[in-house]
Amino acid sequence: MTIGLTPEQHQLSDAVAQFAARHAPIDKTRASFEALAAGELPNWWDEFVANGFHAVHLPEEFGGQGGALTDTACVLEAAALALLPGPVLQTVTAGAVAGLAQPHGPAPEVLRRLATGSPAAVIPPVDPAWSADGFRATPTADGWTVEGSAPATPGVCAAQIIVAAARSGERTVWFVIDPTRPQCSVDARTGTDRTVDVGVVRLDGYLCTRDSVFDGIDDQHAQSVALALAACTAAGTIGWCVRAVTAHLRTREQFGKPIGTFQALQHQAAMLLVNSELAVSAAWDAVRALGEDPAQYRIAGWGAALMAIAPAPDLVLDTLTMFGAIGYTWEHDLHLYWRKATSVAASAGPAGQFAESMGALTRTATRDVSVKLGDLDADFRRTVAGVLDEALGLRNDTPGRQGDYPNLATGPQRTLLADAGLIAPHWPRPWGVEATQLQLLIIDEEFAKRPELVRPSLGISEWILPTLISSAPREIQQRFIPATQRGELGWCQLFSEPGAGSDLAALTTRATRVEGGWRINGHKIWTSSAHTADFGALLARTDPDAAKHRGIGYFIVDMRSEGIELQPIRQATGEAHFNEVFLSDVFVPDELLLGGPTDGWNLAIATMAQERVAISGYVNFDRAGILRRLAGEQRPDHSRLLAALGEADAYANAIKVLAVREVMRLLDGQAAGPASSIAKVAMNVMLRRTFKATLDFTAPAALVEDSDPAVVEPYFHLPAELIGGGTKEIQLNIIAQMILGLPRK
Repeated sequence: MTIGLTPEQHQLSDAVAQFAARHAPIDKTRASFEALAAGELPNWWDEFVANGFHAVHLPEEFGGQGGALTDTACVLEAAALALLPGPVLQTVTAGAVAGLAQPHGPAPEVLRRLATGSPAAVIPPVDPAWSADGFRATPTADGWTVEGSAPATPGVCAAQIIVAAARSGERTVWFVIDPTRPQCSVDARTGTDRTVDVGVVRLDGYLCTRDSVFDGIDDQHAQSVALALAACTAAGTIGWCVRAVTAHLRTREQFGKPIGTFQALQHQAAMLLVNSELAVSAAWDAVRALGEDPAQYRIAGWGAALMAIAPAPDLVLDTLTMFGAIGYTWEHDLHLYWRKATSVAASAGPAGQFAESMGALTRTATRDVSVKLGDLDADFRRTVAGVLDEALGLRNDTPGRQGDYPNLATGPQRTLLADAGLIAPHWPRPWGVEATQLQLLIIDEEFAKRPELVRPSLGISEWILPTLISSAPREIQQRFIPATQRGELGWCQLFSEPGAGSDLAALTTRATRVEGGWRINGHKIWTSSAHTADFGALLARTDPDAAKHRGIGYFIVDMRSEGIELQPIRQATGEAHFNEVFLSDVFVPDELLLGGPTDGWNLAIATMAQERVAISGYVNFDRAGILRRLAGEQRPDHSRLLAALGEADAYANAIKVLAVREVMRLLDGQAAGPASSIAKVAMNVMLRRTFKATLDFTAPAALVEDSDPAVVEPYFHLPAELIGGGTKEIQLNIIAQMILGLPRK
């Protein structure tokens, strides 16, 4: 996926890619390295300007295109994908920062000049705790006198306009530098990124009159702008790596076969895609957050730094290792992307600083990643609100069939919501309300407005009932679905076997046709909640002579049937949520075979897709709660703790945004993408990282099981989430083969 979500944004990205292919193929870029380093503009710059690519986000009143920054994000990503040289990122960033200023002083003139194609750069304020460099401003009768030397900055050699910041005590002064004035000197340096110049700007008694001082630019807002746009460039660089290495793995042969068949390389490529998708999501979120309140754009900007900018060099290095020695040669283009990723990360600043700042903020604030719906579908919203308000006046009075949890409890409140179709609103009537993606978001919002109203859960049956809806006759649907929605029936899933865990096609449980139905014999394992279930969805082999994916049936089994024996499996926690299930001549009537005798494989795949989607949604639960609690205490390792919290929240937010972007694509009428598998892998990584940090910062609490806060108990439940819905390794196989298209054999 790319940053663009709409067809118009995809067209804009394609236009930039086509421009780059015509005017800036990489062989021509290589030939221009010396000229670029000296600050010469590419010979196609005027045509780039004529297309308006550099000014998509600038207001029309100043000669720009009047588009959104999310549109400009597509330009930057596409430019990075194509390795388009020159100060594109720097000029766009200068316009976005100048656009933060009040519409007086130098801002209007700067924006007009930028719209006409003047290249530009930004020199942000320098934190004295990190560097002795930076500009210092002294007030005068007519403005300011600025002295000092800025750190090495991309784009300043080519710049005709420099938007800069200087320190004056505790104050920051933002002003515009004319690099042609004698008090300003620019010394070119040999930059890491060979596609853009790098230089050091020195000011010696530079007189800055009041009409060259910007009013209203907030340092944090400007930093967030710079990070968001740089993240788009980083995301494009990582995206190129995904495309390049996928093509390489498909075609490069070793030992007589494509190296893309090697599972280690498949998994490495799949993880690169996962990280690329998270980078894209974080960059997009940082750009869209720039119009929100300060806490929101700061969280999103720091998140983009941690998820896109900082990881980019290492992800390109991972790509290089998949190419092998050929990727390490000067002739291969890979090192040019490696250089760009390294340069962008260096210009952004220390990632640890962003992580610590983010943890300090997210200790008490959260990123609102929701889609803002306004008054869309107001009639539907009123209907939902009326039902939920009525539900607030009712109570559930009976524990759930499969555990005494508030979201499983039964009673008048749950029955009302079930009858209204709001427990699974996307299902067809009468089981749901056939809610569109927009209506599902409205329902989410209305429940969120009523936090005291616990939203009912279907538990495991959430994965199973869709199969009944699609494949069971009406009388079977009527028998099972309403009672399950009311919480009166519990379910389990009888798929895995001792010799067929994730490889369901290898199952050996047999279903033999008898008069009126089937006799089932076999052994199931890892069956969650079988001891509390009324019914189970079971896979059994109906035709031993058919291909292993084709000879499988999908059955509904009464868990009280004669011939079923349960053996609890005690987990590391000491509890027994899983079971072994032994089936000896268990009779299942014909009406409880869903579909045909050999339709089970396709039905099982649909069930597992529901399971992966449900599991990936668990990221909405706060997994860094203990770190958040500890961050409120004074500790010797407080800075390190805040950084760990910031990193955990950045990762979790990126997964949430990945899901939001998928929802927005669906709202736009586009087909579903690979978000569920990618989110499952990403959540697996997030959980491991977060629990590792939790164990570290709570030590020695894990010595005992009854610590405060509780550490061991949630940690020992972790495998259920890591394995449920398919292990990380299985998901990486799916991503590599089904999404990237790498060969299986």
